[in-house]
Amino acid sequence: MNSDKKSTEYPQLKLVDWFNYKRRTSRQIKVGQLSLGGDAPIRIQSMTTADTMDIENTVAESNRMIQAGCELVRITAPSKKEAEALKNIASALHQKGYAIPLVADIHFTPNAAEIAADYVEKIRVNPGNYADKKKFEEIEYTDESYAAELSRIRERFTPLVLKCKSLGRAMRIGTNHGSLSDRILSRYGDTPQGMVESAMEFLRICREHDYHDLVISMKASNPQVMIQAYRLLVAVMDEEGMNYPLHLGVTEAGDGEDGRIKSAVGIGALLEDGLGDTIRVSLTEPPEAELPVARILVDRYRERQVSIPTTPFPITFNPYEYTRRTSHGVANIGEGAVPVIIHDLSESSITPAKLFGCGYRYSVPLDKWNLDDFACDYIYAGSQQVDFQLPGTLGVLQEPVHWQNRDRHYPIWNASEWDANHPGKIQFIRATTRDLTTDFIDQIKRRRDVVLILETSQLHAMADLRAGCMILDRNQCQVPVILHQSYDGIDAEHFQLFAATDVGAPLIDGFGDGIWIDGQGLPLQLRNSTAFGILQATRTRISKTEYISCPSCGRTLFDLQDTTAKIRQVTSHLKGIKIGIMGCIVNGPGEMADADYGYVGTGPGKISLYKEKEVVQRNVPEEQAVQALIDLIRSHGDWIEPQAVEQNQS
Repeated sequence: MNSDKKSTEYPQLKLVDWFNYKRRTSRQIKVGQLSLGGDAPIRIQSMTTADTMDIENTVAESNRMIQAGCELVRITAPSKKEAEALKNIASALHQKGYAIPLVADIHFTPNAAEIAADYVEKIRVNPGNYADKKKFEEIEYTDESYAAELSRIRERFTPLVLKCKSLGRAMRIGTNHGSLSDRILSRYGDTPQGMVESAMEFLRICREHDYHDLVISMKASNPQVMIQAYRLLVAVMDEEGMNYPLHLGVTEAGDGEDGRIKSAVGIGALLEDGLGDTIRVSLTEPPEAELPVARILVDRYRERQVSIPTTPFPITFNPYEYTRRTSHGVANIGEGAVPVIIHDLSESSITPAKLFGCGYRYSVPLDKWNLDDFACDYIYAGSQQVDFQLPGTLGVLQEPVHWQNRDRHYPIWNASEWDANHPGKIQFIRATTRDLTTDFIDQIKRRRDVVLILETSQLHAMADLRAGCMILDRNQCQVPVILHQSYDGIDAEHFQLFAATDVGAPLIDGFGDGIWIDGQGLPLQLRNSTAFGILQATRTRISKTEYISCPSCGRTLFDLQDTTAKIRQVTSHLKGIKIGIMGCIVNGPGEMADADYGYVGTGPGKISLYKEKEVVQRNVPEEQAVQALIDLIRSHGDWIEPQAVEQNQS
């Protein structure tokens, strides 16, 4: 992110209890007959993908969303004609007996917003493009010239504010990281501060007119940026006496496992902090597929009343900027090394074939190992013995009584049994936050060969793990820490979403030199892909191609799900490359700033290709565009033939 811009000292974030779950108290508003914020339940919502002018399909899709649990239906209105169509859509849904609130999604067209307000209960406006244009221009502003721009925005935005106030309509001020205006970028840079100020400019106009039926969002495709922006927004609103409800979402999260994990890291972290009154999980899938995921995330907080027995103290990390906790190195753990992954293989005898699920493939005819990009770093063997040569750099953790004093085999102790005078090689110690007494911390500080496995049985695991790391920091203890959490009796989707929240969120705050997640009865391959997916989503260890892929909507200019699948099929071997796949121009150019290459719909059957935020090819016929993307990647030296990747893994 470009931070060489206007900056101010960050305000203190006072509304969050970092040690116990406590939902932020927000202003309660009405969206139609639906209560949102305050003590109302956390609401879930989604957005239609059909062309808004296709009223029949839009109504049918809305019906499927509602049946899946959707509490607010958002529909795009890119021009006046779509805004007018909302009247018939609302009427058709009412005739079916639905009183669900409709939300008009507005970009670039203030006149469409004012029309839509006649027919729907809520208007979403994007401050980055409601009254501004985006040309990626660097503009020098004086305080006077910037104030003149704010006067222009006030003049453009006020009519909608007054109309929504008179009709009793709600409004979402929805900032997107990818569509910050040139004006904001020139003044504040590509930063969470810029995102917050973009929204605050519009909020202050609303307050001038005593209009408060507002919901605010700070969406980004990068969960780190998204989390930092929401936290900063709450702190700034608190300073200015505002407590508007929050809509949470990771935009362009993608599809499948990756989209779910990335969404859970961002949304789950903020829900754990007590923030959020409504959420949308943005998947490149049919919209009704988003609702069950959203429901799993919010249902964890229905009856959440768990206290962590930790005396609060000043936090030891910056909630607005990512800085990894300082730890000394032990083997390949800590001291800036990528976080490691541990898996439990202790339930039965360990054979070469058993390592297949965690990234190691043994060829009997060739008598050699093949390692893929998802090869874990350690296995926990418990009382089991490993009677074959270990592949790669794989390490083995064993209970002390069964420990084999061999290369890359390490004892793992419980905190209550460990003695600081115990001789030997690298040692792993399992401890909970309760074990982190002053005496225990003083003992582990005496040794430079100790790795701490920080465990929790708390339902509120994320805050417990974070608190444990902060206790170590407070005592100037730089031991490397592995974050460990176990889940019993849940299915694969719950496991992935809960683990991404509980273990992924502390990583976002800079804590953790590795992760160890267990799921009783779940396949090792699932646990392994989830672990690597969490590290990828938190940008702490990159092991695969990342797709910044928007959910489809009525603006989309091609079959987004089919196209994403085609691009993934031919590029999934490009480890570390980020590819943006956008259905239209609304967020496309902006999100390209966070991607290495971009594929953006610019007209029916036409695609523009980007290198970062710069357009390099315009109006490529859709049938040629995937190959053109490959050629673009190759021309910049980032293409690798799939066969070469396979050879390197051998």
